[in-house]
Amino acid sequence: MSTFRQRHPILLGLFILTGIFFLFLGGISLLVSSLISQSTRTDIFSRKEGVGIVELKGLIVSSEQVLKHLTEFRNNSDIKSIVLRIESPGGAVGAAQEIYQEIKRTSAVKPIVASMGSMGASGGYYAALGADIILANPGTMTGSIGVIVKFPNLEGLFEKIGYKSEVIKSGPLKDIGASNRPLSEEERTIMQDLIDNVYNQFVRDIATSRSLPEETIFELADGRVYTGEQALELGLIDKLGNFTDAVTIAADLGGLDTEDPQLIYPRIERKFSLINLLTNAEQSLVDNFVPLYPILSFEWTGVR
Repeated sequence: MSTFRQRHPILLGLFILTGIFFLFLGGISLLVSSLISQSTRTDIFSRKEGVGIVELKGLIVSSEQVLKHLTEFRNNSDIKSIVLRIESPGGAVGAAQEIYQEIKRTSAVKPIVASMGSMGASGGYYAALGADIILANPGTMTGSIGVIVKFPNLEGLFEKIGYKSEVIKSGPLKDIGASNRPLSEEERTIMQDLIDNVYNQFVRDIATSRSLPEETIFELADGRVYTGEQALELGLIDKLGNFTDAVTIAADLGGLDTEDPQLIYPRIERKFSLINLLTNAEQSLVDNFVPLYPILSFEWTGVR
C-alpha cells in the first residue's frame, strides 16, 4: 500500500475523494428518505378524519397517479371530502378525460372542491368539471377550451442532411402526419374532423357540468384563456377563492371543523433514491418538453 501511495499519489487521492463523495451522497439519500417517510406517515395517521388533498400539477401526460389517489381517498372513510388542487395548462385528451370521469365518480360518494392556483387551463379546467364546486383566484389563468394536435414537419431539415425514408403501408392514410412531408388536403380534413369530434365532447361536458347551453359554450370555446374573475362572470366557475377557502368549503361539506381541518395527503410509497431522482427527472423532461409522437391535447400551448 505504501509503495502504491508513493508511486501514484494523485490516483490514490482521487480514490479517496470518490469514496468520500459517495459516502456523502449516501448520507444525503438516507436523510431525505427519512424526512419523506416521516412526512408521508404523519398526515394520514395523526388524526382520524379530515380533508383529502389530491394534486394535479404540470402537463397532464398520464392519469394513473391521480386516479390512484382519488380511488384511495374515495374508499377511505376517514376522509370526508376532497380538495383537487390544480396547477396545470392541460395535456393529453385521454388522460384529462379519465381524471374528469374519476372525479365525477368520486364526487358521487363524497364532496370534491376544485381549487385552481395560478393556472387551470384546457385539460386542467376539464378535470375540474367533475368537482362539486370550482374555485379560482381572480388572476388564475383558465379556460383555453379547445383541442390541438401538432405534427413536426422536418422536410426541409431532411433535405439538408440528405435523409430519406421509405414507407410501406397497408393504406393511403396509415402514415398520416409523417414528419418528412406536409399534410395532404385529405389528411388535413380527416384530422380536422377528429379535432372537431373531441372538441364537441369537451363542449358537451362543460355544458352538462355548468348547466349552460352548448351554444353559449361554443361562443366561449375559441381557445382563449380567461382570468378567474372573467370565468366567474361567464359561469365557468363557482367562486373566487384561494386554497384555504377551498379547504374551508370542503370541510364544511364534509361535516368537519372548518376552523382547523386536518389535511390528508396521499402516501408516497416509493422510497427515495438518487437513481430514482435522476431517472424521474429525466422522464419528466421527456414528457414535458420532447413529445415522442403526435397526441390530441386539451392544452394551452402558450405556456411553452
